[in-house]
Amino acid sequence: MDLLILDDFCLKPIEPQSRAMLLDIIDDRHANKSTVIVSQLPVNKWHELIGEPTIADAIMDRLVNGSYRINLKGESMRKFLKKED
Repeated sequence: MDLLILDDFCLKPIEPQSRAMLLDIIDDRHANKSTVIVSQLPVNKWHELIGEPTIADAIMDRLVNGSYRINLKGESMRKFLKKED
């Protein structure tokens, strides 16, 4: 698939089996396909939540280097989109 979107990335620590699968997926896509990561947490918190340092280093290296980062600030837009009763 040309585009993979990972929404709510790293809301909780990543389990060992999922960590290995994530590395495989990110490694296969690196420099070949587009990946969008959406997270409520800053990038500097991801390494800790990915877990095992060597695998976290490999994942972060592939995700961060050569990426475009858009940091949003302000209130959630969900309250503006909520329907009136």
